[in-house]
Amino acid sequence: MLPTLVLVGRPNVGKSTLFNRLTGTRDALVHDLPGMTRDRHYGRGRLGEKPYLVVDTGGLEPVVTDGILAEMARQTLQAIDEADAIIFLVDARAGLTPQDKLIADRLRRARCPVLLAVNKAEGMNSAVVTAEFHELALGQPLAISSAHGDGVADLVAEALAPFSEEEEKSDDFGVPKIALVGRPNVGKSTLVNTLVGEERVIAFDQPGTTRDSIYVEFERDGKPYILIDTAGLRRRGKVFETVEKFSVIKTLQAIEDANVVVLVLDAHENISEQDAHLAGFVLETGRALVVAVNKWDGLSAEQRDDVKRDIGRKLAFLDFARFNYISALKGKGLENLLKDVEAAHAAAFIKLSTPKLTRVLEMAVEQHAPPKNGLFRPKPRYAHQGGKNPPVIVLHGNALEGLRDDYKRYLESSFRKAFKLQGTPLRIQIKEDSGKNPFEGKTRGPLTESEATRMRRKKRVRRKVYGKD
Repeated sequence: MLPTLVLVGRPNVGKSTLFNRLTGTRDALVHDLPGMTRDRHYGRGRLGEKPYLVVDTGGLEPVVTDGILAEMARQTLQAIDEADAIIFLVDARAGLTPQDKLIADRLRRARCPVLLAVNKAEGMNSAVVTAEFHELALGQPLAISSAHGDGVADLVAEALAPFSEEEEKSDDFGVPKIALVGRPNVGKSTLVNTLVGEERVIAFDQPGTTRDSIYVEFERDGKPYILIDTAGLRRRGKVFETVEKFSVIKTLQAIEDANVVVLVLDAHENISEQDAHLAGFVLETGRALVVAVNKWDGLSAEQRDDVKRDIGRKLAFLDFARFNYISALKGKGLENLLKDVEAAHAAAFIKLSTPKLTRVLEMAVEQHAPPKNGLFRPKPRYAHQGGKNPPVIVLHGNALEGLRDDYKRYLESSFRKAFKLQGTPLRIQIKEDSGKNPFEGKTRGPLTESEATRMRRKKRVRRKVYGKD
């Protein structure tokens, strides 16, 4: 097991900046505004000689008992219970605060080592800036700068000193990455918590609770998954805060990073233009897609029929995707949802042989030949696979630039039916044959013995018939 370092502190002391430096990423949102991080955020540490996990947490408010700040505090306390070592960050420029003292009292009861890091100490005398923090009785304070990297390597080395170095045995290759996307308050975080079996992310009855993209690893029925809980996307005209604009970017990046995207819809709300735009973006990225219509248990039979008609009319372009009608809160329909996710993931990474692809292409052309484009009719001759996630099928032939989009869709449908691909888009690419002799300009090697024998026999026949070689 890799050791887990948990970053703890009051809001706006630089925990997310330190998380990004330790992981060598920009996965955590960083902004000069308290309360940016709300959920636990996991990453693999890259700074230092030993492998480890690092956890970013929301600002800890020990005295708050209700609301979103209390939920953030509960997430942080849960991360503390999971920690192998804790890095307690304080602000060198703000000095020691009463809130720092309350947090220190809680951390002294932790069952793991606690390191005190005095952040934002760049350009300051280390001995002077750390002097007042000895009052917290958490050992020698270390002056660091998360933004500039000063002292961070020494901090990591001291935190990992009690742990032996071990090689990582796990690998994410082949593990489905599932991004949950949708409008605000459709139940994405509730779905994550139900699948994982714990309150892993904050599910609050308030749109915009999730701001960052949270990666959650879990197993179900012995199969590993990685869930990505994303921020809800509103219409562009309703996105005013800079923070929310960052959240939109993180959601789109999560879609790019995922293998399968679950588009979560609210059965109590009409399918909006935003839902269709989001589905269109997933389609453009080529990611496998499964649609989950949430809060299905609260509808009558007549309302369910209306919802299905609305979906069929507004999301008709998602005919390749499976639709699941679920209740994330009550856990209904989730088994079929995961089965469809598995099928979509397998379809996105399927290996297609060239002979089978070519046979399907020939049958499709025989049933319905490409229409002429000008004087010439396109002639597809053979096909091979050009990529995965999404599957890419490359067509070779003559005059293929004249293939119309509707005929490409017909070929896509033929390939999908033949290989039973469900849940993933296909890409058809064209590669025009040049018509040149492929052996032109190439020199051949010496003749084999059998080739030389045949050549001598041909020469004897020519001499008998024509009297010359």
